[in-house]
Amino acid sequence: MKSILVTGGAGFIGSNFIKYVLGNTGHSVVNYDVLTYAGNLENLVDVEFNDRYKFVKGDICDKDAVTEAVDENGIDTIINFAAESHVDRSILGAEEFINTNVMGTLVLLQVLKEKGLSKYLQVSTDEVYGSLPEDKPELKFTESTPITTNSPYSASKASADLLCNSFRHTFGLPILITRCSNNYGPYQFPEKLIPLMIAKALNGEDLPVYGDGKNVRDWLYVDDHCSAIMTVLDKGKDGDVYNIGGNNEWYNIDIVKLILKKLGKGEDMIRYVKDRPGHDRRYAIDSSKIMNELGWTPAHNFEDGIELTINWYVENKNWWKKVMSGEYKNYFEQNYGSKMS
Repeated sequence: MKSILVTGGAGFIGSNFIKYVLGNTGHSVVNYDVLTYAGNLENLVDVEFNDRYKFVKGDICDKDAVTEAVDENGIDTIINFAAESHVDRSILGAEEFINTNVMGTLVLLQVLKEKGLSKYLQVSTDEVYGSLPEDKPELKFTESTPITTNSPYSASKASADLLCNSFRHTFGLPILITRCSNNYGPYQFPEKLIPLMIAKALNGEDLPVYGDGKNVRDWLYVDDHCSAIMTVLDKGKDGDVYNIGGNNEWYNIDIVKLILKKLGKGEDMIRYVKDRPGHDRRYAIDSSKIMNELGWTPAHNFEDGIELTINWYVENKNWWKKVMSGEYKNYFEQNYGSKMS
């Protein structure tokens, strides 16, 4: 059984992954998270007392703290989810993205090398490939697609990937990279498209849609992403990149309209707003490598996944209302503050 350090484990994908590991494997997990605005320990209340789970508050940019977490918990594997990930925020200020996504990755790679750990998996994004033309639907991102970054966020993630490649090539380290399409599902921070639209609709507020709403994304249900990561961790070839997609391309505006329809709301709630700078037009993932070589396939189509997601947000209004008000930040102090002193 592995002892896995999951960095960024209090975030959306990280917390879902921790639950997936605890529910589907015998591995133990240390959740290492600095708890920035998107880190929410309430995502993990149902596993908080699992004897194979532990939370450690720490910054991936702090090498001493990372090393201590690795040493004290017998870590043999690192999976790096920790990242600043919202494009809009990177446009407003890129420095934090460089610090966390690039310098933090460098620290983790240094610890991997110095401690001789058995595996490192970098969770990346399809945004490192840039944008695809709308009029050529047959084109999709493959693992050999050239990196072409169009936002400070994607540039920081691509830089991290290149660092991983360099450490693999130079030092022969056991490094894997996954690049996924847009995730959706429970516990997603409500600044992302799907949870934001659901929350706005349930609150009776206008739904802001960038530009003409015709940006295309490939959507992947978060549990399918988690199963893919475990598949790559167990079966992937060191040094390889694996694309993970849902084969579910949708216009943003069609997703917004679908959400409104399922919630019994009218399309008059939609408000088109000025597009963000450099907004990539289309992403689409070719997942044939992970499917053919490792035998992974997604278990959810978009119709089923969006139904599950909408129902979760309807049934868990308290969760997202606390997130949107900032109240969720109190959970750490209430439940961990006294234990940390």
